[in-house]
Amino acid sequence: MEPPNNAKPVEIDSGVEVDGRATADLQPHPPPQNIYMKHCHEGWYMQYNFAGNIFKVTEKYNSLIMLPGTGASGIVCSAMNSETNEKVAIKKITHACRDQITAKRTLREIKLLRHFEHENIVGIKDIVLPPQRDAFEDVYIAYEFMDTDLDENIKYNQELTKYHHQYIMYLFLRGLKYIHSANVLHGDLKPSSILLNANGQLKICDFGLARAASDAMTEYVGPRWYHAPELLLDTSAHTSAIDIWSAGCIFLEMMTRIPLFSGRDRVDQLRLILELIGSPTENDIGSFNESSKQYLRMIPWFDCQSFIAKFPDVPFLAVLLLEKMLKFDPKQRISAEDALADPYFETLHNINNEPVCTKLFEFDLEQHPLTVEQIQELIYHEALAFKPEPLASNSEPVTVENEQ
Repeated sequence: MEPPNNAKPVEIDSGVEVDGRATADLQPHPPPQNIYMKHCHEGWYMQYNFAGNIFKVTEKYNSLIMLPGTGASGIVCSAMNSETNEKVAIKKITHACRDQITAKRTLREIKLLRHFEHENIVGIKDIVLPPQRDAFEDVYIAYEFMDTDLDENIKYNQELTKYHHQYIMYLFLRGLKYIHSANVLHGDLKPSSILLNANGQLKICDFGLARAASDAMTEYVGPRWYHAPELLLDTSAHTSAIDIWSAGCIFLEMMTRIPLFSGRDRVDQLRLILELIGSPTENDIGSFNESSKQYLRMIPWFDCQSFIAKFPDVPFLAVLLLEKMLKFDPKQRISAEDALADPYFETLHNINNEPVCTKLFEFDLEQHPLTVEQIQELIYHEALAFKPEPLASNSEPVTVENEQ
């Protein structure tokens, strides 16, 4: 999606200007000096050793460079696909098939991204076929390559104008509308989940904790600073409102360069929230479980602060939208669809260019638990769905019980 014609150019140190949108210096980081490469698995694969981080991919991928941000989400390298001459980002999910939770999370992310088709959601380009069908732990997923993410932009203090804030948030909510229309909760939104390109593209990533809205979030381990109050208090079934809360926190952090709620733990996080938006009323906590209600009643009362006074440099219309996103009661939070129609986005909003997903996402493993080995086989089938490698030509198809 191209930015509107009324984009105003700005200058940024070490940056470039593309389509009226200023960006950071997005050149690849230089590769570390101690990289070792060797053929493996009968020459079909190349093994890269990045200072102890092992990467095994098929030979069609070359020019690998480890990207910054390696952490809980896995090791990520940029690479060139020699068959398509396309640059991709390959994420290694270490020990993806070591236990049922991680294996299920990996399979869910693959199925979700193959289900989605939206320009503001990162796409899977390939899954590297494991060299051994029934004896692999690591999974390598090739995604669309993007230059940077919002977290890097905030950390390195790259200048963004008020127009950029509006444009980035619009595309972000545009993607969220599509995700929620598929009956999916992202559940792990943070600044690094928003990928950016120098040409004005934005794509949402990090779907490892996403799930259908009807499934309980019993595995939730996302970043606490962006947790909605209901996630801090219990792990029962939640709604798309948890993503709207996270989006509101990200929105304000983008504009102020400071995390909105940087709690040390859950108790401190909840205190910071209440100090800003005020203590909830009995009506606000109607959907919470009884233990959460009792806990909230024991906390000292906090009055709501004025957002306009607290954030004087934030545009008035942006403040009004934030107040709709950061409601304690999830039922009172604005939806992504309604947020797109908010006056703040008047110059960008076009309902005819804000598509929804036409088919709801269903993940049968929540209703029919499988063993790690069965999930592993399903991941292998997902890899085969891309371009089957010659290595797999002699593999016989296997039917997994409960597979839909």
